[in-house]
Formats: sequence, structure tokens, C-alpha cells
Amino acid sequence: QVQPVESGGGLVQAGGSLRLSCAASGRTFSSYTMGWFRQAPGKEREFVGAISWGGLLTNYADSVKGRFTISRDNAKNTVYLQMNSLKPEDTAVYYCAAASRDLATVLRTNYGMDYWGKGTLVTVSS
Repeated sequence: QVQPVESGGGLVQAGGSLRLSCAASGRTFSSYTMGWFRQAPGKEREFVGAISWGGLLTNYADSVKGRFTISRDNAKNTVYLQMNSLKPEDTAVYYCAAASRDLATVLRTNYGMDYWGKGTLVTVSS
């Protein structure tokens, strides 16, 4: 199993950039599809994006497509979320999650993930 731990959240102005990191313990990190989710105040948690085991395939929510990029470094057991052109509506707690299923299955099963981090807060000021 893996235990994701997010970092890199903070306060940023609209139009700015921020990179989140998610370090996951466990020797089988490369066997997990990794995803990012977020939950804004008063709203349900939503999918942001996900990346396949080897990092070749990614999938994004329409709301972040073209602005956010997910990448991973399996040698470092770390997945990243690069966020550019941030908007106030991107303000949320961002969660990293891991799934033992491939990316296609994760997407088909409504983003079912197995392990979750505790989240990191991103605040975008206008």
C-alpha cells in the first residue's frame, strides 16, 4: 500500500502559478495510478486529474485542462501538480490519491481511489 502526503499549498494571486507535490511511501509506487482531487468550501470533492502508472497517460477535468499539468517521478515516489493561470475558483483543499487499478479503470469507475492524503490548502486571491 501507499500513503500519500501532499505539500506545496499556499496563497497565490490570480494568474500566478503553484506546484503541489505528493510523496507516497511504499515500494510499489509505480504500480499505482495517481490522482489529484480538490474540495472547495461548501462544495463536494471533485476530480482534477490523474496519471497512469508509467506517467505516459494523463486525464484532466475540463475546468483545469490547459492550465494544470500532472507528472510523476517514480524514482522519487512523487507525483506533481503544476498549476498555472490560477483563478480564485481554484481555491480549495487539494488531495492526492492512489489507486491500484489502471487509469482507464479509475476513470470508468468514477474515480475510485484506494488511498488518500490529508490535503493541502490552495488559496487564490483576486
